[in-house]
Amino acid sequence: MSVPEIDVFDADPETDIGPYRTISKAAVLSPILGILSLGGLLFPTLLTLALAGVLLGIYASRQIRRYPDEYAGRLSAMVGVVVSMLAFVAGVVAHSVAYATEVPSGYVRTSFDDLQPSPEKPELPISAQAVALNGKRVFVKGYVYPDGQQSAIKHFVLVRDLGTCCFGGQPKLTHMIEVTLEDPLRIEYAIRKRGLGGILKVDTQLKPVSGLGGVYFQLSADYLR
Repeated sequence: MSVPEIDVFDADPETDIGPYRTISKAAVLSPILGILSLGGLLFPTLLTLALAGVLLGIYASRQIRRYPDEYAGRLSAMVGVVVSMLAFVAGVVAHSVAYATEVPSGYVRTSFDDLQPSPEKPELPISAQAVALNGKRVFVKGYVYPDGQQSAIKHFVLVRDLGTCCFGGQPKLTHMIEVTLEDPLRIEYAIRKRGLGGILKVDTQLKPVSGLGGVYFQLSADYLR
């Protein structure tokens, strides 16, 4: 019994090879943003990447469904949506729990926003709310002002953000709190927000601080987070 010969040159490439499809760029970016957004568990602002990952994944899925002969990457888009959504939900839950439990009993939560001068009382360099906090036990969050010391820091300035001071300028006077840690507390310098609790002293007259123009607020801190 003879086996029929097959002439490979008779094959029709248009019927044997499927149409070329481009991988959707949105489908590729979606899982990448999802992975990057896992950093939102530490830094809340990175959770915006998770939302972008979800939107790009949905867009890619619709694009591929509408033009199936032109675009590929459906699985990548689905993975991007799932990872981004999980990162967003986990981040929101983690930061919500942290916010709800970070203030110790007996302390009043405050922020640098509460300390800013009020347009209704321009004669005061600080807000009336800040004056009312004088002598109160408060909890506030901010960044350690970089003054060269790296470890075992007892006395430092807490600032609202690092944007100004890290680029050669001085923070606004109402964006600084002079902190003295009670023994045995000490802090390490790091570029991350810290929570501090203690008795806040508020004065409408500037107190001179070495290297700075002065401060209106002083915190004797007995709690460090």
